[in-house]
Amino acid sequence: MSQHFQHDVLVIGSGAAGLTLALTLPTHLRIAVLSKGNLANGSTYWAQGGVAAVLDDTDTVESHVADTLDAGAGLCREDAVRFTVEHSREAIQWLIDQGVPFTRDDETAREDGGFEFHLTREGGHSHRRIIHAADATGAAIFNTLLEQARQRPNVELLEQRVAVDLITERKLGLDGERCLGAYVLDRARGEVDTFSARFVILATGGAAKVYLYTSNPDGACGDGIAMAWRAGCRVGNLEFNQFHPTCLYHPQAKSFLVTEAVRGEGGLLKLPNGERFMQRFDERAELAPRDIVARAIDHEMKRLGIDCVYLDISHKPADFIKSHFPTVYERCLGFGIDITKQAIPVVPAAHYTCGGVVVDQHGRTDVPGLYAIGETSFTGLHGANRMASNSLLECFVYARSACADIAQQLAAIDMPSDLPDWDASQVTDSDEDVIIAHNWDELRRFMWDYVGIVRTNKRLQRAQHRVRLLQDEIDEFYSNYKVSRDLIELRNLALVAELMISSAMQRHESRGLHYTLDYPEQLAEARDTILTPLPQAQSSVAC
Repeated sequence: MSQHFQHDVLVIGSGAAGLTLALTLPTHLRIAVLSKGNLANGSTYWAQGGVAAVLDDTDTVESHVADTLDAGAGLCREDAVRFTVEHSREAIQWLIDQGVPFTRDDETAREDGGFEFHLTREGGHSHRRIIHAADATGAAIFNTLLEQARQRPNVELLEQRVAVDLITERKLGLDGERCLGAYVLDRARGEVDTFSARFVILATGGAAKVYLYTSNPDGACGDGIAMAWRAGCRVGNLEFNQFHPTCLYHPQAKSFLVTEAVRGEGGLLKLPNGERFMQRFDERAELAPRDIVARAIDHEMKRLGIDCVYLDISHKPADFIKSHFPTVYERCLGFGIDITKQAIPVVPAAHYTCGGVVVDQHGRTDVPGLYAIGETSFTGLHGANRMASNSLLECFVYARSACADIAQQLAAIDMPSDLPDWDASQVTDSDEDVIIAHNWDELRRFMWDYVGIVRTNKRLQRAQHRVRLLQDEIDEFYSNYKVSRDLIELRNLALVAELMISSAMQRHESRGLHYTLDYPEQLAEARDTILTPLPQAQSSVAC
């Protein structure tokens, strides 16, 4: 039997953005935080690098803004960049107050109370402004915020809950457009429950699992982007998918990225013969922005027919390497690679979705009562290429801004009532899960081959044709069989793939992360790619 749940705020996603929002909202509100797997399965936990912020006296807001605008290849929205950077210090102070164990630097701590934490530098940044917890910042932040959330009696943390679709007034045939809640699969019971809420927040992360090779955990399937599109929200700049330049290349290593800070602290990229190559592509060499480094590695691999390149920091003292990069050191050692003596084999891998659901400065989407924060959203901060360590900062700044906006509306918004059950009366159990697995594999392979680091018109046309055939199969399957996590994720991933392809086909230039051989030049005017769903694209839920 399906069940009904009522909360003031429903947070779909349990990473940095979702937990920050839950902890910042007024404590008298009943809050549900959903995780579609175990709580630690999201991208936040695995983030190594750190959080970019203006923290040192020698750094300035203007410098951080300028660096971000430069990395974004002319497409950042300056108001969003400035808003994020201006609120960076208070966001970091909030994390410190929560107890996040950032790495300290006693040598720089001054008697007058100067900043006492170690700051590192990453690609695209002109200053040391990355605050971190060794090379496992995401885990340190996540564990701290999760522990705080567990101590809040008003916050309910629910694992193994997969959001199927949003419930809106329009979908129910009512007057208005407001989001009223969501249908959620309880994986333990195999039933779809109804969650009603005064406010719904999408904090589901990005969509990097649309690619065959990715640094992301298995859950990064674009769920929030797909649900928002079906609910009537615009999406923006989905053609810009950032490939992390350095993912560990090893047959037994799954999705392990080697933090950009390794290059920030002097790591060198080399060919198999030991020759450096980045200086041939950019004067900043290894410290160039990620899109340039990833494209350079991709170029050299294709030119030479090699499987990987090498990232070498073995010229640094062993103690320095072990203290600054303990996670990378231990993980590589587990695969027989001693990074104090050997270079690390690396390849690019899909890493970050720069576009997403269009939101304003408070995280509000086009649908009243529905917010999107973190990697799910498109704020305009990242432009055509995300600068390292700005993404976690965006999570904290926009989550806190959304909280302030929700708090102002509380008195005016009533709890939705009498939402219908999910209708599963016309579906049966499937014994054809092999079809889902095959479609999943096919989708990720043609996205990697045709919509990857380097694109052409013909590749995009082939991808578009294939994704539409896949969607027909998936829709037929979805209509006839009981939903499962695999089916829900495949449905969402196929939709987001189509949106990515459509966005890429509309950009007739090469800019930032979108590089096409048919349009190698950059246009004089920088424009966002905004897609608006047609009424028939806003598919209704089964109710």
